[in-house]
Amino acid sequence: MKRIVKVAGFGLPLMLAAAGVFSSPAAAQAPVVVPIVVDTAAPIIISAVKPKPKLTGLDKFEGFVMHANNAQITVRAKGNDMAIRTFPLSEAASAKMQKIVDKGGYQYGDKVTVFYQPATSKAIKFKGKPSKPI
Repeated sequence: MKRIVKVAGFGLPLMLAAAGVFSSPAAAQAPVVVPIVVDTAAPIIISAVKPKPKLTGLDKFEGFVMHANNAQITVRAKGNDMAIRTFPLSEAASAKMQKIVDKGGYQYGDKVTVFYQPATSKAIKFKGKPSKPI
């Protein structure tokens, strides 16, 4: 047992020295050059997407009609039943609404989209198909 201890005492430094002499030096691997192929074909455009003209400065409110006359329109929000807004109509929108009212007007639950000025909440334009009068 003592003999192994003596050999182990000299063995470790000798093993490290032998490993340093007989091993090859550490070096990084040489980079492998891979040719890069770039496709330069131009894309084929089938049809260009034309943006819809946006009414500048106006916000949009989508929902269902609760009440409408030639002076104002009350709309309940599409996704939130608790959000109800009343919009006074501009002169152009009022004239359009008068034509709709003469034909029977909007009924409760008709889908509409109101374009309004955010500062005054005045409806400049509205879209929606009125249902048949009762």
